[in-house]
Amino acid sequence: MYEGSCWCSVIPRDWSRDGLPRTSVAGSRPRLPCLRDCSAIIQCAPERWEGNCGERCWLTHLIPHLAWNSASKILKAWGTRMDGSSARLLSRLWFLTIAAAAIAVLYAAKVLFLPLAFAVLFAFLLSPVVAALERLRLPRTLASVLVILSFATLVGVGAWTLFTQLVSVANDLPTYRSNIEEKMAAIHSPSDSAFSRARREVEKLSDQLGIVNASPSPEAQSNDKGARKPLGASPQHPIQVRDVSRNDGRLDHLSGVLEPLTTAALSAVFTFFVLLQREDLRNRLIRLSGDRNLTMITQAMHDASRRISRYFSLQLSVNVVYGLTFAAALYFIGLPHALLFGTLAGLCRFIPYIGPPVAALMPTVLSLAVFPGWSRGLLILGIFAILEVITANYVEPRIYGRHTGLSALAILVAAAFWTLLWGPVGLVLSVPLTVCLVVMGRHVPSLEFLAVMLGDKPAIPTWMCFYQRLLARDEREASEILDKALKERTLAEAYDSVMIPALALAEEDRMHGELDEGTTQFVHRAVQDLIEEQTFGEGAEEEKSVRPLRVMCVPVLDKVDELAAMMLAQTLENGKVHAFAVPPRRLGEMMNAVTVEGPDVVFLTALPPVGIGRLQRLYRGLRMRSPKVKVMIGIWNYPSDARAAAEEIAGGEDLQVLTRLSDAAAEVRQIAGGDAAPLHSAMARSVA
Repeated sequence: MYEGSCWCSVIPRDWSRDGLPRTSVAGSRPRLPCLRDCSAIIQCAPERWEGNCGERCWLTHLIPHLAWNSASKILKAWGTRMDGSSARLLSRLWFLTIAAAAIAVLYAAKVLFLPLAFAVLFAFLLSPVVAALERLRLPRTLASVLVILSFATLVGVGAWTLFTQLVSVANDLPTYRSNIEEKMAAIHSPSDSAFSRARREVEKLSDQLGIVNASPSPEAQSNDKGARKPLGASPQHPIQVRDVSRNDGRLDHLSGVLEPLTTAALSAVFTFFVLLQREDLRNRLIRLSGDRNLTMITQAMHDASRRISRYFSLQLSVNVVYGLTFAAALYFIGLPHALLFGTLAGLCRFIPYIGPPVAALMPTVLSLAVFPGWSRGLLILGIFAILEVITANYVEPRIYGRHTGLSALAILVAAAFWTLLWGPVGLVLSVPLTVCLVVMGRHVPSLEFLAVMLGDKPAIPTWMCFYQRLLARDEREASEILDKALKERTLAEAYDSVMIPALALAEEDRMHGELDEGTTQFVHRAVQDLIEEQTFGEGAEEEKSVRPLRVMCVPVLDKVDELAAMMLAQTLENGKVHAFAVPPRRLGEMMNAVTVEGPDVVFLTALPPVGIGRLQRLYRGLRMRSPKVKVMIGIWNYPSDARAAAEEIAGGEDLQVLTRLSDAAAEVRQIAGGDAAPLHSAMARSVA
């Protein structure tokens, strides 16, 4: 399998020792050689790595191949063969290593990545303005400089205005000194409430315990009389201690100011270059992803830009309305500087979880200083709570919740993760960065787990969730899932999307021995109870002026087919169709039952995996015994070709195998559109 024992053996034969290809096609860029020519190629799954046969980048071609070869040699030294499970384990370890390294790099180099992240987000916001200026025949360089300077001026003027307003609020505080002193006196004054009495008792008990522990025992006092008094401090002779700290330089005092200024300056520079060369950066990113991934990376970039731009624009609109509403409420209460606190409330809502409480704290504290009593402060807190509940639980999910594609838990986890990684600035960037991760998970198959863990789409389909609750013997939640499906769909569509796939999977598990008899019986009984709870028919009963079409729903084999026949009978029943289901029987008994009942239509129902031979014998026997009866077949949720199954069953006759209950209901109701007697004659002529 291997032709070498050193690292040189993993270099392809047509590569030189310096790692560059020796030969390349004239007039074309050099390509990575196909790994099928590598002297250290592994026999298992060589087609997973592509060279000339499919252009790949170095990250997805050479590095994983080197890791694969080195791990294979280690496993060979341990006496372990590289099989499928070892390959999957190796790929997972490789991914975990890359993820841990990426997190470490993001944390260690946050001075570089923070401005870069801000630059990308600012580019999303400012690129439409730059494009508009370019349409006015301005050069891109000049347009980018004008937009960045205008944006920085707007931010600076806004920050300075807010700062001056806050200074004005601080200067007004001495005016309300009397109210502040009354509030502080009310807080510190003793009261006769139960809480105050309990607090005083606890303090007395603590003092008594302290006195008991501090008083020495008589034996200790007698021993201490002859003992020499130790050197050191005592209550009678305390020793003065002075903290002498080193003289820090001025740069150390300015470190708290230099870091945000550096981040702001780098963000402005990066934003300028991103706006100036956005097409070139986009093309380079596409090139790094590989030529074969052009469609995938294009869709991912478009999806990410659309989601982030839409998120910021809608969030800005929501926060502006929120701030104006809060400012109006404070104005009518009579709080000074209401517009200032409304603006702060709108700005603080860009910071998830922490921003809104901080925005409500400042006007509440000021109201306690301005107004006598506590009622105005409690009113402000109540208004804030109502606004926040309505905005967070009703307005945001309906306006832009679906545009981000994130679940509520994912937003919380992302806020904690990015805050731990980058501090408070990471909290501001948490939602846009997580949106990018979810978009990558939706378009890159190897990162699909990101979309599953962080996305807002259901992790498993509804029918699988329904079946899982039945396996857990939770009939109540299974019923809730079916009821929710019935509110959104018709009865036949709900059966097609929930009940039928769940029963098919249960039958498959039973045949593979994964379900015991008790669980199988519980699933069948629970499904039968749910079917019987549903009303027959989907609409109002029509007046039966003519004889209805009688449809006999016949299960092909077992209990599962009987449940499918019951569902079919429910979906077919209306004023012009009378449908009924019968229990499974032997072939001869079933044919005799058809002769006795005398239906117009016999509908054979089955769920996969189905025995085509038994279905063929039952169909041909019914055609011979009752030639005037129309026979229809439904194999619900059939995964194979329904036309091929129909040809095998009918043996050349005109037969259609239906796979959905909704299609079967439409076919039968179309047949029952006329009177029953002419219909029966027409069927007889067609058989003849």
